[in-house]
Amino acid sequence: MKKRSIFILLITIQIGFASAQSIEKSAPEGFDNIRKGIVNGKLDTISYSSKTVGVARRALIYTPPGFSKGKRYPVLYLLHGIGGDEKEWLRGGSPQVILDNLYADKKLEPMIVVMPNGRAMKDDRAIGNIFDSLKIKAFSDFEQDLITDLIPFIEKKYPVIKDREHRAVAGLSMGGGQSLNFGLGNLDKFSWVGGFSSAPNTKRPEVLVPDADVAKAKLKLLWISCGDADGLIGFSKRTHDYLYSKRVPHVFYVEPGGHDFKVWKNDLYMFAQLLFKPVDPGVFSLTVLGFPASTNVRSAKYPQVLPDNRVLFKVKAPDAQKMQIDLVKKYDMSKDSEGYWSVTTDTISEGIHYYSLIIDGVAVADPASETFYGMGRMAAGIEIPSKNGDYYALKDVPHGEVRMKRYYSAVFNDWRRFYIYTPAEYETNPDKKYPVLYLLHGGGEDERGWSTQGKTDLILDNLIADGRAKPMLVVMMDGNTGGGGIASFGERSLQTFENELMKVVIPVVERSYRAQTTSDSRALAGLSMGGLQTLHAGVKNHQMFSYLGVFSSGWFANNPTLSDPQYAFMKNNVAAINSDIKQFWIAMGAKEDIAYENCKVMLKKFDEMGVRYQYSEYPGGHTWPVWRNNLYKFAPLLFQ
Repeated sequence: MKKRSIFILLITIQIGFASAQSIEKSAPEGFDNIRKGIVNGKLDTISYSSKTVGVARRALIYTPPGFSKGKRYPVLYLLHGIGGDEKEWLRGGSPQVILDNLYADKKLEPMIVVMPNGRAMKDDRAIGNIFDSLKIKAFSDFEQDLITDLIPFIEKKYPVIKDREHRAVAGLSMGGGQSLNFGLGNLDKFSWVGGFSSAPNTKRPEVLVPDADVAKAKLKLLWISCGDADGLIGFSKRTHDYLYSKRVPHVFYVEPGGHDFKVWKNDLYMFAQLLFKPVDPGVFSLTVLGFPASTNVRSAKYPQVLPDNRVLFKVKAPDAQKMQIDLVKKYDMSKDSEGYWSVTTDTISEGIHYYSLIIDGVAVADPASETFYGMGRMAAGIEIPSKNGDYYALKDVPHGEVRMKRYYSAVFNDWRRFYIYTPAEYETNPDKKYPVLYLLHGGGEDERGWSTQGKTDLILDNLIADGRAKPMLVVMMDGNTGGGGIASFGERSLQTFENELMKVVIPVVERSYRAQTTSDSRALAGLSMGGLQTLHAGVKNHQMFSYLGVFSSGWFANNPTLSDPQYAFMKNNVAAINSDIKQFWIAMGAKEDIAYENCKVMLKKFDEMGVRYQYSEYPGGHTWPVWRNNLYKFAPLLFQ
């Protein structure tokens, strides 16, 4: 069986670099073996006075082959993990051997490498309970020891270049977290930063990089790597995701392996070659190993999203005769000798997509992925990351809650439910009442759509925290009025929905929650089928709503039986509609949206009647990335 390829992903906003170097995708066989007949560097122990700790501390120092006091060198500070000390790299990683071999192959810029003890306390031995709170704190305290004691000592005793462009910091595990914390937290000191399998001590990415523009300007290289079987990979992934959304150039390198020196030795080999020389983003090729999708169930390695947004599916089903992935397009899967079926798709657009496994002709949900109510049933879903997804990212801001409310509907003569978002301040302001946005899903989905697929709470949390949207309640009700969803859609289902909204849901909300009850404090919006429901119920009850949002929708151009009565009502009530509705906001997913032509015909009718509206387009078609962005742009317009 072939070894899996290593995946290297370089995210960059820079273009036009001349090729300055080439590099392997992994260390070759024997890269860490001692070679005869080559010139070796020298390894020594040093002692320096630490004012931070109040004692003399030790570190190892590697000087390169041909070291000369008449020449000045850049410096790499190489840090160990939580269970190690200044000798951990020496014991487990053979850094001097790796570096000697790289020098012999003329792949390395001459540099000094310092391996300190990253536990800044008087007894800095790795003994006893290494997770003791004082020992954990000592790893954080090492930042001051490094900056104010060790670096000045090295720069006084050794011939080094004393500027940030010639100073690097990298480390493994706990030391990887330290490297990211200290390096990114001191960009006036370091231009080259590497985190290998960074541990939970890694600060949150928004703390690490509060100003993306500063990081872009000052960093020469930011390297983040981890083994694909490492349980700590989530910390590297969250940092990468944030940098990706902020367009901060960095290397995200995922390699086969766990939390061990097999991985870290390879990391040192790869990282060291890039230091203190021009870095060309073009040398990083994208390979077949991707990253588990964020929508995978816990510990599931597949499906994997590749750098170009293709998806690799892999499923074990030794007794199956034929397997396919149905992701709008059907992909035939191939079976290997161990019973694994796999296929790599074409490039998939950003956002969430429903899909099915077809096993011997039967469509089923992939047990490796989370399921969502879409396509009129529970279906597996896969999220393709977006560079523009920062507005719905999970951030360190006050978070509201999504609650489920069960209520009895006299319209349906049955129990139903809606989900409601309450802002973070809802519980701490018991006397305050809030405006309400009623937010409707599309055909084939239900009241869970906006809270799960739509990420409504995160969008509102971030907008409110930024002061861009008013704190509000968001009610996500079930717009399905029969068993057929959009297939049974018509005037009767619209009237049924209108009755449910006006006679049941709004009264329940205003009775059960601290909701404002004036038309100025009510908004109604929906996507696709929900957009048609908004057009019907919102326009017919224009005296009840001051804000209407229609996403990826429009009256059917080929169904005058349905649309003509709607236009007739609007024509007869234009003045009142324009007076009552402060914001009639209509958005489409550009020309690729399946509702685009219907909307275009509808807006022409609006223009002829003199109905005022605001129009917006966001490329992406009839998909959740578009609707998330619609909510992001619509919510700040409300209740101002």
